Amino acid sequence: MPSPGTLNPDLVRIELAKILSSSGFARNDRLSGFLRFVVEQELIGRADELKESVIGVEFFGRPADYDVRQDSVVRNEAAKLRSRLAEYYVGEGRADELIIELPKGGYKPAFRQIEKASASVPGPAGSRRLTRKWLAVALALCAIAAALCWQARRRNAPIPIAVLPLVNLDRNPDHDYYADGLTGEIIRNLSIIDGLAVRSQTSSFAFKGKPQNVHEVGKQLDAEYILEGSVLLSGQQLRINAQLVRVRDDFPLWAGKYDRELTDVFAIQDEISRGIVNQLRLKLGHGRRRYETSVEAYDLYLRARALQVYGKEFDGPLKEAIAKDPSFTPAYAALAAAYAERSGEFRMNIPDEVRKLRGAVEQAMRLDPLLAEAHAALGMLYARDARWVESEKSFRRAIALDPSSSAAHTEFAVFLLRSLGRVEEALHQLRIAEKNDPLSPKLQLILAWVLISAGRSDEGATYCNKLPTDYPDRSMCMGSALLGQGRTEEAIRILIQSDNKANRAYLGYAYARSGRREEAEKLAVDLSPRPLQQAIIFAGLGDKERTLEALDRMAVVGPVRMGWILSLPELTLLRDDPRLKGLRKKVGLPQ
Repeated sequence: MPSPGTLNPDLVRIELAKILSSSGFARNDRLSGFLRFVVEQELIGRADELKESVIGVEFFGRPADYDVRQDSVVRNEAAKLRSRLAEYYVGEGRADELIIELPKGGYKPAFRQIEKASASVPGPAGSRRLTRKWLAVALALCAIAAALCWQARRRNAPIPIAVLPLVNLDRNPDHDYYADGLTGEIIRNLSIIDGLAVRSQTSSFAFKGKPQNVHEVGKQLDAEYILEGSVLLSGQQLRINAQLVRVRDDFPLWAGKYDRELTDVFAIQDEISRGIVNQLRLKLGHGRRRYETSVEAYDLYLRARALQVYGKEFDGPLKEAIAKDPSFTPAYAALAAAYAERSGEFRMNIPDEVRKLRGAVEQAMRLDPLLAEAHAALGMLYARDARWVESEKSFRRAIALDPSSSAAHTEFAVFLLRSLGRVEEALHQLRIAEKNDPLSPKLQLILAWVLISAGRSDEGATYCNKLPTDYPDRSMCMGSALLGQGRTEEAIRILIQSDNKANRAYLGYAYARSGRREEAEKLAVDLSPRPLQQAIIFAGLGDKERTLEALDRMAVVGPVRMGWILSLPELTLLRDDPRLKGLRKKVGLPQ
């Protein structure tokens, strides 16, 4: 049976166009769209992701948290589609030389060519006439198929757009924070508009301060439209220029110029969103939230958002913003997200962070129960408390409210799915996040770790290689991938070059696996205040007792981090140890 790699995709699209124009499909938009959707997913290499839940959300418009056991729309429509295809090939399509099928038990389409016995061979002139006629028909059908696919895509797939960092026209670098923070807010405002897939600010800010070629930016971010502009802050006056550019032909579709009082910043953001929505013929939808606050509080909030972009501590300005305006919901949500991320770190003094997180989440939810960022923070809080059912509901609600949020998809994967061992689901969420945030080193590192811990070290290594050469965890990532590939000596050569404490743990593990036990033991002594690093080395030495004792000292980090720790491939020797159940129960992980 030919695969998309061996069968010409144009032939498949020609056959698809013939099917869709037949009497059984022409007037049935739902089945036609369903068939078109699965075929196109196969042709672009995404058919392996065609799970029932994925189709329900992406094609049938179900909410992200719908239950496939209670809602059988995908199964029912798939059965109808199989029956309708069978009727087509018995009737109008009986002479077709290519058959499109949807095999039972799945949603991945199959393409099958029928070899026809040759009849009489026409002479050269007749052959040319037939060839020209077939070519004309083929071109016409290709055009129809392309138009249908384009229309289906516009109906079903969100439009990818990226917002480049606004340029600070003031020569004073102290005002960079305003341009950076405002960029992030525009991204947040656009991300909750139905029909848009907005690239994350992490990836957008990879282009800050660099010459901006629209085609290159569009290619790297896989975006069809780019919003670019500038900011000039002068006293209480604010000047913003923005334009929306279509990537394929570098054509400016829309431009807005605003010269207003600083107090009009929210109205300006609203007008920018409306300008884009009108040009792309979208709807603003009901999920948009409009907030008002004082100039002083918003200034502090933007300072915090700008710090967040560069991975710096940003809770200080948020607390100041809240002190200025205790009712400014986005500040509480951002503060909750900051505490949630810190509460999951490998740190021993985390209870205070959890207490702060709980207070910020409760206040954000009280002020605005429809804020996606607050629901994601609530999901992280529930995960910290091992309340897995509530956590999953909160994450899915956050994603439903803001599907473009790479942070929500990543946090769902990191805090819940991976911690519970649901690897494939975690990878699915991370792939969605990667689509919206393709240039994020942090996301690339997470993908690498999930793949390596799942025994897919070759794939994990590709993500390690994507990390910047000066990225702090690059050598640890590469060393772990090499260990997973059985290339111990190569791993030692990479890990020995770094003084990073975590790297030394993997170096000790590599020493142990290569028979250099004394060197491994020495590193374990040096790392005595760090039980996780010690556990990795003890596991390399094959010492279950000391490994379990070190892990028991790590229990204070809670279920999220312990779930990650216990999935490390270096701890495989403990997989069947009955004492592991007691440790899992102690931290709140399911057996």
